[in-house]
Amino acid sequence: MELPELRAPPPNEVQQKIGQLVADNLVKDGATLQMGIGAIPDAVLGKLGGHQRLSIWSEMFSDGVLPLVESGVITNDRKGQYTGKIVGGFAMGTRRLYDFMDDNPGLILKDIAEVNDTSIIRKQPDMVAINSCIEIDLTGNVVSDSIGSRIYSGVGGQVDFLRGAALANGTPILAMPSRTGRGESRIVTFIKEGSGVVTTRAHVHYVVTEYGIAYLFGKSIRERARALIDIAHPDDREMLEK
Repeated sequence: MELPELRAPPPNEVQQKIGQLVADNLVKDGATLQMGIGAIPDAVLGKLGGHQRLSIWSEMFSDGVLPLVESGVITNDRKGQYTGKIVGGFAMGTRRLYDFMDDNPGLILKDIAEVNDTSIIRKQPDMVAINSCIEIDLTGNVVSDSIGSRIYSGVGGQVDFLRGAALANGTPILAMPSRTGRGESRIVTFIKEGSGVVTTRAHVHYVVTEYGIAYLFGKSIRERARALIDIAHPDDREMLEK
Protein backbone atom coordinates (compact mmCIF):
# COMPACT_ATOMS: atom_id res chain seq x y z
CA MET A 1 0.00 0.00 0.00
CA GLU A 2 1.31 3.44 -0.94
CA LEU A 3 1.96 5.96 1.80
CA PRO A 4 -0.50 8.88 1.87
CA GLU A 5 1.00 12.01 0.35
CA LEU A 6 0.45 15.69 1.10
CA ARG A 7 1.07 17.88 -1.93
CA ALA A 8 0.98 21.48 -0.80
CA PRO A 9 0.24 24.12 -3.45
CA PRO A 10 3.04 26.62 -4.05
CA PRO A 11 2.90 29.73 -1.85
CA ASN A 12 0.98 32.64 -3.37
CA GLU A 13 2.25 36.21 -3.64
CA VAL A 14 1.14 37.23 -0.14
CA GLN A 15 2.67 34.13 1.44
CA GLN A 16 5.88 34.73 -0.49
CA LYS A 17 6.09 38.28 0.91
CA ILE A 18 5.63 36.99 4.44
CA GLY A 19 8.28 34.33 3.86
CA GLN A 20 10.73 36.96 2.60
CA LEU A 21 10.13 39.23 5.61
CA VAL A 22 10.75 36.40 8.05
CA ALA A 23 13.81 35.07 6.22
CA ASP A 24 15.42 38.50 5.80
CA ASN A 25 14.73 39.88 9.27
CA LEU A 26 14.15 37.11 11.81
CA VAL A 27 16.31 34.11 10.83
CA LYS A 28 20.06 34.34 11.42
CA ASP A 29 22.76 32.06 10.08
CA GLY A 30 23.16 29.15 12.46
CA ALA A 31 19.53 29.21 13.63
CA THR A 32 17.55 26.14 14.64
CA LEU A 33 14.13 26.04 12.98
CA GLN A 34 10.71 24.77 13.95
CA MET A 35 8.03 25.08 11.29
CA GLY A 36 4.32 24.60 11.69
CA ILE A 37 2.31 23.09 8.87
CA GLY A 38 1.10 25.14 5.93
CA ALA A 39 2.06 27.44 3.09
CA ILE A 40 3.65 30.18 5.18
CA PRO A 41 6.27 27.99 6.89
CA ASP A 42 7.01 26.49 3.46
CA ALA A 43 7.34 30.01 2.02
CA VAL A 44 9.90 30.87 4.72
CA LEU A 45 11.94 27.76 3.93
CA GLY A 46 11.87 28.71 0.26
CA LYS A 47 13.53 32.05 1.07
CA LEU A 48 16.42 30.65 3.15
CA GLY A 49 18.68 29.55 0.31
CA GLY A 50 21.26 32.23 1.14
CA HIS A 51 21.59 31.22 4.80
CA GLN A 52 24.22 28.96 6.36
CA ARG A 53 24.45 26.22 9.01
CA LEU A 54 20.75 25.93 9.80
CA SER A 55 19.35 23.13 11.95
CA ILE A 56 15.91 21.54 12.33
CA TRP A 57 14.24 20.72 15.65
CA SER A 58 10.54 20.57 14.83
CA GLU A 59 7.38 18.71 15.76
CA MET A 60 6.90 18.03 12.05
CA PHE A 61 8.60 18.74 8.75
CA SER A 62 7.72 18.41 5.09
CA ASP A 63 9.21 18.70 1.60
CA GLY A 64 10.31 22.29 2.21
CA VAL A 65 13.45 21.11 4.01
CA LEU A 66 14.72 19.04 1.06
CA PRO A 67 16.22 21.81 -1.14
CA LEU A 68 17.97 23.28 1.91
CA VAL A 69 19.47 19.92 2.87
CA GLU A 70 20.55 19.21 -0.71
CA SER A 71 22.17 22.64 -1.08
CA GLY A 72 24.04 22.38 2.22
CA VAL A 73 22.10 25.15 3.99
CA ILE A 74 20.72 22.74 6.60
CA THR A 75 23.70 21.06 8.28
CA ASN A 76 22.47 20.49 11.86
CA ASP A 77 26.07 20.85 13.04
CA ARG A 78 25.42 23.41 15.80
CA LYS A 79 22.99 21.36 17.87
CA GLY A 80 24.23 20.02 21.19
CA GLN A 81 21.89 17.04 20.97
CA TYR A 82 21.68 14.73 17.95
CA THR A 83 24.34 16.76 16.18
CA GLY A 84 24.19 16.39 12.41
CA LYS A 85 20.60 15.13 12.41
CA ILE A 86 17.22 16.63 11.56
CA VAL A 87 15.04 16.02 14.64
CA GLY A 88 11.28 15.74 14.36
CA GLY A 89 8.22 14.00 15.73
CA PHE A 90 6.54 13.17 12.42
CA ALA A 91 6.73 14.05 8.74
CA MET A 92 4.09 14.57 6.08
CA GLY A 93 4.78 15.26 2.43
CA THR A 94 5.32 13.62 -0.93
CA ARG A 95 7.01 10.39 -1.94
CA ARG A 96 10.19 12.38 -2.51
CA LEU A 97 10.29 13.23 1.20
CA TYR A 98 9.62 9.63 2.24
CA ASP A 99 12.40 8.36 -0.05
CA PHE A 100 14.77 10.93 1.48
CA MET A 101 13.85 9.71 4.96
CA ASP A 102 14.21 6.01 4.20
CA ASP A 103 17.23 4.58 6.04
CA ASN A 104 18.71 8.09 6.34
CA PRO A 105 21.23 8.46 9.19
CA GLY A 106 20.89 12.25 8.92
CA LEU A 107 17.51 12.38 10.63
CA ILE A 108 15.78 10.98 13.68
CA LEU A 109 12.12 10.90 14.73
CA LYS A 110 11.57 11.07 18.48
CA ASP A 111 8.58 10.86 20.81
CA ILE A 112 6.57 14.10 20.82
CA ALA A 113 7.05 14.24 24.60
CA GLU A 114 10.76 14.86 23.96
CA VAL A 115 10.58 16.92 20.77
CA ASN A 116 8.02 19.35 22.24
CA ASP A 117 9.58 19.56 25.70
CA THR A 118 10.24 23.27 26.36
CA SER A 119 13.19 22.41 28.62
CA ILE A 120 14.86 20.78 25.60
CA ILE A 121 13.68 23.27 22.97
CA ARG A 122 15.26 26.11 24.97
CA LYS A 123 18.69 24.45 24.64
CA GLN A 124 18.69 24.65 20.84
CA PRO A 125 20.99 27.37 19.44
CA ASP A 126 19.20 30.48 18.12
CA MET A 127 15.81 28.75 18.21
CA VAL A 128 13.31 30.17 15.71
CA ALA A 129 9.68 28.99 15.96
CA ILE A 130 7.59 29.77 12.85
CA ASN A 131 3.86 29.17 13.22
CA SER A 132 0.74 30.40 11.45
CA CYS A 133 -2.56 31.54 12.94
CA ILE A 134 -6.13 32.37 11.95
CA GLU A 135 -6.93 35.56 13.83
CA ILE A 136 -5.43 37.94 16.39
CA ASP A 137 -7.12 40.65 18.43
CA LEU A 138 -5.63 44.08 19.08
CA THR A 139 -4.32 43.03 22.49
CA GLY A 140 -2.41 40.07 20.99
CA ASN A 141 -4.61 37.06 21.78
CA VAL A 142 -4.13 34.48 19.02
CA VAL A 143 -6.68 32.06 17.54
CA SER A 144 -5.04 29.14 15.73
CA ASP A 145 -7.37 26.14 15.85
CA SER A 146 -10.89 27.45 15.23
CA ILE A 147 -13.03 29.79 13.17
CA GLY A 148 -15.71 30.88 15.59
CA SER A 149 -17.11 27.70 17.13
CA ARG A 150 -15.95 25.55 14.18
CA ILE A 151 -12.78 23.61 14.93
CA TYR A 152 -10.33 24.08 12.07
CA SER A 153 -7.23 22.19 13.23
CA GLY A 154 -5.49 20.86 16.30
CA VAL A 155 -3.49 22.98 18.72
CA GLY A 156 -0.33 21.04 17.93
CA GLY A 157 3.01 22.22 19.28
CA GLN A 158 2.53 25.94 18.68
CA VAL A 159 2.57 26.97 22.33
CA ASP A 160 5.39 24.55 23.18
CA PHE A 161 7.70 25.96 20.54
CA LEU A 162 6.79 29.61 20.98
CA ARG A 163 7.47 29.25 24.69
CA GLY A 164 10.63 27.20 24.14
CA ALA A 165 12.02 29.75 21.69
CA ALA A 166 11.26 32.57 24.13
CA LEU A 167 13.04 30.73 26.96
CA ALA A 168 16.03 30.27 24.64
CA ASN A 169 16.15 34.03 23.96
CA GLY A 170 15.31 32.98 20.42
CA THR A 171 12.64 34.16 18.00
CA PRO A 172 8.99 33.12 18.48
CA ILE A 173 7.04 34.03 15.31
CA LEU A 174 3.35 33.98 14.38
CA ALA A 175 2.65 34.71 10.72
CA MET A 176 -0.55 35.17 8.72
CA PRO A 177 -1.94 37.07 5.73
CA SER A 178 -3.55 40.35 6.76
CA ARG A 179 -6.90 39.23 5.33
CA THR A 180 -8.87 36.04 4.86
CA GLY A 181 -9.75 34.71 1.42
CA ARG A 182 -13.11 36.50 1.81
CA GLY A 183 -11.41 39.85 2.34
CA GLU A 184 -11.98 40.07 6.11
CA SER A 185 -9.27 41.41 8.38
CA ARG A 186 -7.46 38.76 10.42
CA ILE A 187 -6.47 41.49 12.88
CA VAL A 188 -9.66 42.23 14.79
CA THR A 189 -10.97 44.25 17.72
CA PHE A 190 -12.62 41.14 19.21
CA ILE A 191 -12.11 37.51 18.20
CA LYS A 192 -15.11 35.69 16.77
CA GLU A 193 -17.59 34.33 19.29
CA GLY A 194 -16.77 30.71 20.07
CA SER A 195 -13.12 30.95 18.97
CA GLY A 196 -10.46 29.54 21.27
CA VAL A 197 -7.33 31.45 22.25
CA VAL A 198 -4.42 29.08 21.65
CA THR A 199 -1.54 31.48 22.31
CA THR A 200 -2.27 34.15 24.90
CA ARG A 201 -1.16 37.75 24.52
CA ALA A 202 1.34 37.17 27.32
CA HIS A 203 3.27 34.72 25.12
CA VAL A 204 3.26 36.54 21.78
CA HIS A 205 6.48 38.12 20.53
CA TYR A 206 6.66 38.64 16.74
CA VAL A 207 3.60 38.87 14.49
CA VAL A 208 4.17 39.04 10.73
CA THR A 209 1.86 39.87 7.82
CA GLU A 210 2.73 40.84 4.26
CA TYR A 211 2.78 44.46 5.48
CA GLY A 212 5.47 44.10 8.11
CA ILE A 213 6.56 42.83 11.50
CA ALA A 214 5.03 43.78 14.86
CA TYR A 215 6.84 43.10 18.13
CA LEU A 216 4.39 42.84 21.03
CA PHE A 217 6.28 41.41 23.98
CA GLY A 218 6.39 43.75 26.96
CA LYS A 219 4.23 46.38 25.24
CA SER A 220 1.18 48.09 26.70
CA ILE A 221 -2.27 47.41 25.25
CA ARG A 222 -2.18 50.72 23.37
CA GLU A 223 1.30 49.99 21.99
CA ARG A 224 0.21 46.49 20.92
CA ALA A 225 -2.85 47.84 19.12
CA ARG A 226 -0.76 50.45 17.30
CA ALA A 227 1.84 47.88 16.21
CA LEU A 228 -0.82 45.48 14.91
CA ILE A 229 -2.78 48.19 13.09
CA ASP A 230 0.46 49.14 11.30
CA ILE A 231 0.71 45.63 9.77
CA ALA A 232 -3.00 45.25 8.99
CA HIS A 233 -4.30 45.63 5.44
CA PRO A 234 -4.27 49.37 4.62
CA ASP A 235 -8.00 49.34 3.91
CA ASP A 236 -8.72 47.97 7.39
CA ARG A 237 -6.57 50.33 9.46
CA GLU A 238 -9.07 53.16 9.84
CA MET A 239 -11.75 50.72 11.02
CA LEU A 240 -9.35 49.20 13.58
CA GLU A 241 -8.29 52.64 14.83
CA LYS A 242 -11.91 53.63 15.41
